[in-house]
Amino acid sequence: MKLITIFRIVAFLEGLSYILLLCVGVPLKYIGNDVTVVKLLGMPHGFLFMAYIAFVIVLRFDNLWFKKHFILITLASIIPFGTFVVEHKLRKTIS
Repeated sequence: MKLITIFRIVAFLEGLSYILLLCVGVPLKYIGNDVTVVKLLGMPHGFLFMAYIAFVIVLRFDNLWFKKHFILITLASIIPFGTFVVEHKLRKTIS
């Protein structure tokens, strides 16, 4: 499997875990006093976040698109739905 394909999968999963944490975990934690979802999703999200950043750094050296948009791709990891936009634009540039 190509490195870019793995990055696209990681980007999607990182974005999904972030949205689940924000939309499900945080309300349950602060409104329902239930930290179960945050504990379940916290570590996988952290791992996916670090993997996302590592892939961006590695792909920056081999891919002109990553080099050109490095700051925006990196910032997308902290903006809700940002990784989905990056994955979509990457899919359009590869096709």
